[in-house]
Amino acid sequence: MDTTLLLPSVQNAAVIGGITAAFGFLVYLVDSLVNNYGIQPITINNKKQLQVKGGSPLLFTLAEQGIFVPSACGGRGSCGACKCKVVTDVGPHLPTEIPYLTDGEIKQNIRLSCQVKVKGPISIEIPEELFNVKRFKTTVESIKSVTYDIKEVRFRLEKGQTIDFKAGQYAQIVIPPYGKIKESTQRAYSMSSKPSDKEHIELLIRLVPNGIATTYVHNYLHQGQHVELVGPFGDFHVRDTNATMLCIAGGSGMAPFKSILHDIAEKGNNKRPIWYFFGARAVRDLYYRDEMRELEKVIPNFHYIEALSDPLPEDKWEGELGLITDVLDRYIKNVIPAEEKKEMEGYLCGSPGMINACIRVMNNNGVTNDKIYYDSFA
Repeated sequence: MDTTLLLPSVQNAAVIGGITAAFGFLVYLVDSLVNNYGIQPITINNKKQLQVKGGSPLLFTLAEQGIFVPSACGGRGSCGACKCKVVTDVGPHLPTEIPYLTDGEIKQNIRLSCQVKVKGPISIEIPEELFNVKRFKTTVESIKSVTYDIKEVRFRLEKGQTIDFKAGQYAQIVIPPYGKIKESTQRAYSMSSKPSDKEHIELLIRLVPNGIATTYVHNYLHQGQHVELVGPFGDFHVRDTNATMLCIAGGSGMAPFKSILHDIAEKGNNKRPIWYFFGARAVRDLYYRDEMRELEKVIPNFHYIEALSDPLPEDKWEGELGLITDVLDRYIKNVIPAEEKKEMEGYLCGSPGMINACIRVMNNNGVTNDKIYYDSFA
């Protein structure tokens, strides 16, 4: 996931992708029944070659070889995350790919690996860090409700396994068939655990109506259950600069920042200003409040600001009011010291709409796109 580029029109892509994904799956099903492509070579980064059984999508073929390309939708062609460069000519881009690719990516022959089938020799380019991605066998150690619709799930890795990741990265949880869901799938969630704890992975999972993964986690998952996770993925992490950090999140977007802030606290060497804005509708949507206040005491130059857009009368709210973007704008203009505004970086985690709105506010206040990094819930 490239966190330095502006978001495409995610809503339009989702609509088009949903329609075309069904058609793409039907084509794949018929093709797999009719054709037999034998053993085919895949050359990766012009140096590694695999001999694989042809006929399956590139995403799944690579996964069978222990190479995991990120896919937030489990390979259904509805997220656009599984991009890779295909050097070989494998035909024109499919309608299922185009909604998720920019004109520049199409010209570079960037493809969705879940939509490209291995029918002959193929050469691809992928980020080197994907060779470090692993599939982990875990046991659910604890499940805790942190709000009425967000659960904190802590997974203990199988004995002998450890994970190395940067604070801010994400993992994919493998969801088995359940209820009316007949096929296994995967979904991506930012890790909220500390990188120093190499034997656990912690995720914050918000219940989404009719969401395959979130419904499973909230209604079926239980303590002691065995679950597979794949990761780490992503390049959402703190850059090594002295720039003021403007962090904005809402809902389960708390996850990467919880990991980042604890990592900073443990290292104990922070000198840069950090302003963390967390937006919610009402008090019932706020969580980890005491934890954030304690981190304010531990991390020098760290400020935690909560804002409510629609507090309830019983909340008796006396804090910041309004959309988090409006609060961010006010703080940049009127609260953050001039010295701290000379160089700023944006770190965002939330819905596409929130992220795009925050980018506009930051742009209007002198933060350029190349200094804005984000994780989107698209």
